[in-house]
Amino acid sequence: MEIKPTFIQRTRNLIFGSPLDPLDSGIFHKLSLIAFFAWVGLGADGLSSSCYGPEEAFLALQGHTYLAIFVAIGTVFTILTISASYSQIIELFPTGGGGYLVASKLLSPTFGMVSGCALLVDYTLTITISVASGADALFSFIPSAWFQYKLLFAFSGVIALTVLNLRGVKESVLPLVPIFLTFVITHLFFILYALIQHSANIPELTKATITEVKVSHSQIGFIGMFLLILRAYSLGAGTFTGIEAVSNGLPILREPKVKTGKRTMNYMAISLAFTVLGLMLSYLLYGVQHQYGKTLNAVLFGNIVSQWHSVQLGTFIVFITLVSEAALLFIAAQAGFIDGPRVLSNMSLDRWFPSRFTMLSDRFVSQNGVLIMGGTALGVMALTGGSVRFLVVLYSINVFITFVLSQLGMVRHWWQVRVEEKEWAKKLLINGLGLILCSFILLSVIVLKFHEGGWLTLLFTGALISFAFMIKRHYKQTSLLLMRLESLVVSAMLSVENQLEEHGSGMEISHNPKDRTAVILVNGFNGLGLHTLFGVIRLFPDIFKNFVFLEVGLIDAGTFKGAAEVDHLKNKINKDVERYVHYMKQFGYYAEGYSSMANDVVDEVAEVAPKILERFPNSIFFGGQLVFPKDSFFTRLLHNYTVFAMQRRFYHEGVTMVVLPIRV
Repeated sequence: MEIKPTFIQRTRNLIFGSPLDPLDSGIFHKLSLIAFFAWVGLGADGLSSSCYGPEEAFLALQGHTYLAIFVAIGTVFTILTISASYSQIIELFPTGGGGYLVASKLLSPTFGMVSGCALLVDYTLTITISVASGADALFSFIPSAWFQYKLLFAFSGVIALTVLNLRGVKESVLPLVPIFLTFVITHLFFILYALIQHSANIPELTKATITEVKVSHSQIGFIGMFLLILRAYSLGAGTFTGIEAVSNGLPILREPKVKTGKRTMNYMAISLAFTVLGLMLSYLLYGVQHQYGKTLNAVLFGNIVSQWHSVQLGTFIVFITLVSEAALLFIAAQAGFIDGPRVLSNMSLDRWFPSRFTMLSDRFVSQNGVLIMGGTALGVMALTGGSVRFLVVLYSINVFITFVLSQLGMVRHWWQVRVEEKEWAKKLLINGLGLILCSFILLSVIVLKFHEGGWLTLLFTGALISFAFMIKRHYKQTSLLLMRLESLVVSAMLSVENQLEEHGSGMEISHNPKDRTAVILVNGFNGLGLHTLFGVIRLFPDIFKNFVFLEVGLIDAGTFKGAAEVDHLKNKINKDVERYVHYMKQFGYYAEGYSSMANDVVDEVAEVAPKILERFPNSIFFGGQLVFPKDSFFTRLLHNYTVFAMQRRFYHEGVTMVVLPIRV
């Protein structure tokens, strides 16, 4: 008889989507993104920066507008260089090579942690500034009387994106495709129109640039002119954020991941470089100047359509274009929601952050990661009042910390493998250029933005790094405390091997299913499981005749990377359970093993338990729980208490479960 879902379950499925089957052989294909969709989900962050990056650089020239050509050329060169260097990272790390993993593998785990913390702060600010600037853009079209609701609207935007991402990456990207395409088509149209319409003025633009260089040289000198260009170039550095998103998000791309990743990177680099260069040239061709309450893009598009015969049509197209800009800024927050939880889960696997961030929901989403990113973004939004001007100061510092560490790691790698790698010099040159450019931008942005509020970003990042060190130290101390339990594994393994040599794997022992049965929950053939087993035998001597071992393989962020990883987990838990069974059989006990895989251990155990109780009606469930010398909020945060959740679940279902303490 099919069990109908409850009202709460139906509501939950409606909002977040129906649960997915982790054992579905085609699940990875269904959840993965082709290059185009990856460009939408991951490339929007970089492309949306064309809404404010070129403007910030152009205005920083302080009236020496024709020097913008040099800034534009430098920006395009930087985009292509960083993209090429990250394409090499994709090749070297085909399963995912974000800034955290690259720095961890090629420099040291500590450098990787610093890179990861910088990325987490950057992705939080990406969500906040994207939604806040999108709200600013949208509210510029409505009466000022509505401005009091702008912050509330921004809060609603973050919450809506959080819910959307809890449904899954693909589900969060697909609804955004029309908006993304509208932005691309309208901006491509205006840029090509401006360049073609004024193609005859290109020679005059060249002459004006030469004249500007001479005038600027006479007014502020060569060094002053050079520093002015570098300052504008550095202040437009927000344009480069988002380039690293593809290498971070490689695990969600369609196979072959490397090919898809490099194609996505090409889409991102070409579209971003073309848009930035096209906009800055168009500013010059149309003599765009700053107007209060309008972006330079809005002024440019207005100047273009003012020359058309149908002003109404032009105004409508400009309106659609600017709305697409505002909407794309919302989409840009996707990079933070997609890659932020992924970085957090990778760092959790290495014990820099609580292990609960590796857990996946039934939609195979890093649910805790998505919630923490959304919640933190809401907090930053509240603290800053959604002020884009202030958020821009905080933004774009941290991403260059990651850029520098990633490029440094790649440079070191190519130098170390120069004997084996034929094209090491070419690859070293690409990453070397990326290292020089990113280092310069990082230092410039810190100096220029430090006193304006940039110090806050560095303070938050430093605090997060300190927190990560504390967590790592705790997990390391816990590991040392658990070392004494591992001696149990060595002796047990020897017993299992001897039993297999003497009797083989098919030794039969008679049993009565109605006898007392101990069902022991284990998470591997390890000291914790054996300690729980010995505790049952010691506390209840000669009570239990049958022993059943139940292990649920947790499909988390470390496992859910491909079919091969899931199969490996399945084989491992089967072997673990078999070892327990063989170990008990040598002492004359009847033993069986049950194994399964799921993303929620509590739900899976509750589903398997009735099958065990049907076969062994006189069963008592046992689970072990670590007990620390000093219990605190910190220890409860860093360790899962799944066994207590199971006990509560069994309590409501009338099933007996005993929790045995394991003191460390």
